[in-house]
Amino acid sequence: MPTISLCMIVKNEETHIGRCLDSVVELVDEIIIVDTGSSDKTVELASGYTEKVYSYPWKDDFADARNYSFSLATMDYCMWMDADDVLEVTEKDKFLRLKQSLSLDTDMVMMKYNTSFDEAGKPSFSYYRERWIRNNGEYRWIGAVHEVIPPKGKLLYSDLAISHKKIGVGDPDRNLKIYQKMIAAGNPLEARQQYYYGRELYYHKRYEEAASVLEQFLLMAEGWVENKIEACSICADCYFQMGQEAKSLTTLLRSMSFDLPRAELCCEIGKYFLEHGNFHNAIYWYEMALKAPKHEYSKGFVLPDCYDYVPFLQLCVCYDKLGDQQKAKEYNEKAGICKPYSKAYLYNKRYFESL
Repeated sequence: MPTISLCMIVKNEETHIGRCLDSVVELVDEIIIVDTGSSDKTVELASGYTEKVYSYPWKDDFADARNYSFSLATMDYCMWMDADDVLEVTEKDKFLRLKQSLSLDTDMVMMKYNTSFDEAGKPSFSYYRERWIRNNGEYRWIGAVHEVIPPKGKLLYSDLAISHKKIGVGDPDRNLKIYQKMIAAGNPLEARQQYYYGRELYYHKRYEEAASVLEQFLLMAEGWVENKIEACSICADCYFQMGQEAKSLTTLLRSMSFDLPRAELCCEIGKYFLEHGNFHNAIYWYEMALKAPKHEYSKGFVLPDCYDYVPFLQLCVCYDKLGDQQKAKEYNEKAGICKPYSKAYLYNKRYFESL
């Protein structure tokens, strides 16, 4: 059975770190904590779980800090988590079974990363990340922000999930400042960094700048297909926020020049037509969303609701607007099968019962 070093980089995480380590302390073989300048009780709390707590100067470079944490590992595999991540109790048996069955020729284990949740705690946003990485010195983190280890070698995809559950609000400007510092220093952004820089501008509601940066990314020969498709989605919303609705639709449709339609984009196109009263076109795109394959193993971002719940609910609206209450009711019931606790489904159900 392989051994695992949990490698974490932390700073001022006294709120989260105990919860994180409690969830995995009995499952890993070594815990390495690299503190990058905490002024709270993070180091003290971490020292209650492991003697391997190290200080490392923060250089505005997440990859640099993570590579240092990996360099201290002594087990077969390095596992990373952020302090505000947690392994849910329901996942612990999966973790043990995977550890016991893992072939030692596996280079990376890709695991689901659940980062957003609905009102019932069900994941509403997830994607695959490299989570266990063979500790042989060949794998290095890259990227000062939104760091990644490019997957290579023998990969294993597991349905084991780590959940990101932040308490409170962190520094919303941190990532943007790092990118701006890189640009000011004359360091050109490679394609992946260009994409994430555009996203940071978008999150800060700097829509015109974000659209410009993302348009440049879309023209780059380099760049991952999933990032290109997501860039179309974000760029489209930038144009929408700027009142350029026709350009927003064109940009959504542009995503299909990179690959087959994604349900997430189909739902956005359907929403455009629904809001413009073109219900037949909206129906077409929501039905396309229901047919779209879920590209989970592409490591791209996945909104699970776009593959069933959202199109069912919106088809209900479309058919109701067209006067076909029977069909509208049928789609609402399908949405209810996906999420029987949904306020929208329950509201619609009462509406149909009142007719």
